[in-house]
Amino acid sequence: MPNKSKAKGNRFESDIVKAVELHEVKCVRAWGSNGRALGHHEEVDILIDDEIKVQAKCRKVLPKWIKPNENVDIQVIKEDRGKIYVVQELNDWLVDYKKDKK
Repeated sequence: MPNKSKAKGNRFESDIVKAVELHEVKCVRAWGSNGRALGHHEEVDILIDDEIKVQAKCRKVLPKWIKPNENVDIQVIKEDRGKIYVVQELNDWLVDYKKDKK
């Protein structure tokens, strides 16, 4: 019997690749979700434009507080004494990324 979590992760990674390619940006999924297949660390699932290393995580439910609401463009998060991260929709990030490349 196939692993449902693995299949879910594979579908998610494929969806990311399709979304990125719709923006005409090069995107490659690592074979077996193992970045070593692309010459990178094993945690790398996807490589965008040969330089941006992506790890894809799909969960049944994300905490409500982590998702930007309709009144903001990004959500900035951090843990105590930790690094600061930005959460935004993939499509919005891709639009910004393409603008910055020009």
